[in-house]
Amino acid sequence: MRATVVVPVLKSRSRGGQTESASTRTPESRLEEATGLAQAIDLDVVNGSIVPVNEPRPATLLGTGKIEEIKALLDERDSGLVIVDHPLTPVQQRNLEKEWNAKVIDRTGLILEIFGRRASTKEGTLQVDLAHLNYQKGRLVRSWTHLERQRGGGGFMGGPGETQIEADRRLLQDRIIKLERELEQVVRTRQLHRAKRRKVPHPIVALVGYTNAGKSTLFNRITGAGVLAEDMLFATLDPTLRRMKLPHGRTVILSDTVGFISDLPTHLVAAFRATLEEVLEADLILHVRDMSDPDNQAQSSDVMRILGDLGIDEAEAEKRLIEVWNKIDRLEPEVHDTMVQRAAGAANVVAVSAVSGEGVDTLMDEISRRLSGVMTETTIRLPVDKLTLLPWLYDHAIVDGREDNEDGSITLDLRLSETEAAELERRIGNGPKPAKEDWER
Repeated sequence: MRATVVVPVLKSRSRGGQTESASTRTPESRLEEATGLAQAIDLDVVNGSIVPVNEPRPATLLGTGKIEEIKALLDERDSGLVIVDHPLTPVQQRNLEKEWNAKVIDRTGLILEIFGRRASTKEGTLQVDLAHLNYQKGRLVRSWTHLERQRGGGGFMGGPGETQIEADRRLLQDRIIKLERELEQVVRTRQLHRAKRRKVPHPIVALVGYTNAGKSTLFNRITGAGVLAEDMLFATLDPTLRRMKLPHGRTVILSDTVGFISDLPTHLVAAFRATLEEVLEADLILHVRDMSDPDNQAQSSDVMRILGDLGIDEAEAEKRLIEVWNKIDRLEPEVHDTMVQRAAGAANVVAVSAVSGEGVDTLMDEISRRLSGVMTETTIRLPVDKLTLLPWLYDHAIVDGREDNEDGSITLDLRLSETEAAELERRIGNGPKPAKEDWER
C-alpha cells in the first residue's frame, strides 16, 4: 500500500513566554524513524511531511490549511494511507479520514501493527492481541450506520435498546477478559521458569536498547544463536534466552529483550510487562546503543526512562548496567578512534561492533569482571566421593589448574566469588567431612 507519513511538530510555551519544541528530537529524525516503522511492515512510503502545529485542534490536530495541502499531496501521489506520527484521539482520526478520504493510523496504531506481525510465540501473540483490543475499545466512536442500529430480542444478550456499538464494546471486553486469563497462565509459566533458574543460579545478563540498536546481532555474535537480525525497526519481538560460557568458563544466561522506542504505547507497556520483567531479574544489564545514529543520546534517554518505569533507578542502574556503544564500524576513522578512546576512559562503557566483532572480547571480559565481584583464590582436593561436584565447579568457578591424582582424587586451583566459595564449602560439608588437607586456602 502507498503511504504518506506526516510528522506534526507541536510547540509548547515556556514560562518565560518563549516558544520551544515540545519534543527533544529533531523533526528530521522523527520523520526518518516514522518512515522506518512504516517500511518495517512493507508499506511503500511515497511522501513524508513535517508539519508545524502551533495550536493543536481538538477536532483534527492540524489546521485547515495543512489538511488541504496534504489532501492535494495524497491525490497527486495516489496514497490511500496516512501515518500520523503522533497520538490521535478517536475523533481526530475519524475527522482526518473524512477530510482526506484515506485510511489514517497514528503512531500507536502503527507500532501495534508492527508488533502484531513480529510476534511469533504464544506469549507474544497474546500480549499484542491484548494491547490491540484495549486500543480498539476506545475507538468505537465512529458514526457508521451499523453502529447506530438497536438490537431487539429478549434474554441476557443484547436486550432491547442496546445499540450495536454497545454490543461491540461488550464483545471486545469479553475477548479482553479471556486474553487476560490466558496471559496470566503464561505469566505463571514464566515465573516457574525463573524459579527453576534460581535453583541453578547462573547469572542472568539482559540486553536492552532502542529498537534497531543491534541487540540481536550482538546476541548472535556472543552466543552463536540464529535470532533474526535485520537492519529494520523491531526486527525481533519475542524474548530469547541462551546459555553461554564466558571466556574463563563461567556459565551465564543471556536474554535478548524487545527493543524500546520513544512514546511506547501504554497498552504495550502494560501488556509486555511480564516480558520486560526479565530485565528486573537480570544480574547485569547491557544497554546497547547505536552510536552511528545522530539521535543516539535521545534514544538512550528513552531507554533509561522505560527502565526507570520498570523500577530500575539511576543508583540501581549504575551497579547493574554496562553501556555497549555498538556499530562503531559505521563511524568515520577519526570518529571511531575518538569513540574507542572515550569508552576506554569511561567507567561501565565498552565500544564494540557486533558485525565485525571488534571490542566483543573486551565486553566479555568486562561481563566476567562485573559478575565475579571479589574473587577468592582456592586450591581444593576433591576425594573420589565428591567428584560429582566437578560440573558445578566448572559452571561456577574459574579453573586455573587441575591435577588428577593416582588415588582418583582431583586437585583444582580455583578462582570464585566469596558467595560461591561459601556455597562450595557448604556442598563439600554435606557428605563425609573431608580431611584437613583436602581443603586448603
